[in-house]
Amino acid sequence: MASLETKIGSIHLPNCVYNASGPRTGTSAALLKIAKSDSGAVLAKSATLDSQPGNPHPRMWHSPICSFNSEGLPNSGINYYISTRTVNEIYGVNDENTTKPYFVSISGKTLEDNLEMLSRIMSEGDKSIQSVEINLACPNVIGKPIIGYDFEQMSNVLLSISKLDCWQQGRKITLGLKLPPYFDTPHYKQAASIINTYKNLISYVSCINTIGNTLAVDTEAEMPFISSNQGFAGLSGKAIKYVALANVKKMREFLVESIDIVGVGGVYTGQDAFDLILCGATAVQVGTCHWVEGTKCFQRISNELRDIMKKKGYKTIQEFKGSIQEWTREGASKSRLAKKKLLDKSISNEFTTTSLSLDAHMIFTATLFVLVAVLLADKFDMVQI
Repeated sequence: MASLETKIGSIHLPNCVYNASGPRTGTSAALLKIAKSDSGAVLAKSATLDSQPGNPHPRMWHSPICSFNSEGLPNSGINYYISTRTVNEIYGVNDENTTKPYFVSISGKTLEDNLEMLSRIMSEGDKSIQSVEINLACPNVIGKPIIGYDFEQMSNVLLSISKLDCWQQGRKITLGLKLPPYFDTPHYKQAASIINTYKNLISYVSCINTIGNTLAVDTEAEMPFISSNQGFAGLSGKAIKYVALANVKKMREFLVESIDIVGVGGVYTGQDAFDLILCGATAVQVGTCHWVEGTKCFQRISNELRDIMKKKGYKTIQEFKGSIQEWTREGASKSRLAKKKLLDKSISNEFTTTSLSLDAHMIFTATLFVLVAVLLADKFDMVQI
């Protein structure tokens, strides 16, 4: 069987597919379900310094191709997610799932909040916490863009984090950054350049968070589907896969090799996961699909990924990670031939099924005819007597 094992920084994951921070990650009960699933890690909800209820409902809306959410980061506060009690509720004291790493996510309202949460994690957090994902895809200063789009602010945040006294305590926690989607090559370069400056501090980046400030309209009611923020919300789901692919590929091009990339955005199938890894992702997070389908999605997506790897002859994800090729006529021809074979097989299967159906119908009709003939013959014989 193809292996899905991977590493993020120095952290071993038994499966490269795991949950994104978001819906279904806010409580120990929800995280317990992830721990018991095929997810390669357990990543908690993005925490603020204090607990908060989030935005009023309705704050989510689904369509067949995408989802919108304006949750407003409802969470139980950082102390809840880093406490030993919560970790024990997720894993159990002697549960076999403790081999699956536990990650926390932070999204402070201010830089000071983020620094305080990091200090608490290092000094008070349960010792099983292996990584912190710092969300740079949310606002930090009123009137300013989100951190990931304000490169001066982004530099200041990383510089401030690097100066924290808690790093001198000797405890090793892997740091990652959750990035917003970028759409222009200079922005990829600027973001990567800043992150590369802190390559000894940052081990990975997660690309991408939701696409912000999108709007879904209820035509019948002539209003937004979501109540808060005038209906503006973050876009996620299948529709953003192609933005995620571009961000993973571009960031892999500009980041130093030591910084890993976690691909997230639009992962619903094993093919989606394969494509992100092919573009350079070391691991893949599942958000909206987990929200809609529940934890069973991790096993299904993992099995589909293994099937693709087996078909292509890959035994590990390292064999094809980041190996996407330039477009060629030969490659396009190969793709067309594969699609034609698949279509021919589908037509052949449909024909066989139809033929079997017709054969069965003919056999049934013939049998019925014989039965009627026998009955009529018996009746005729009785009349003769």
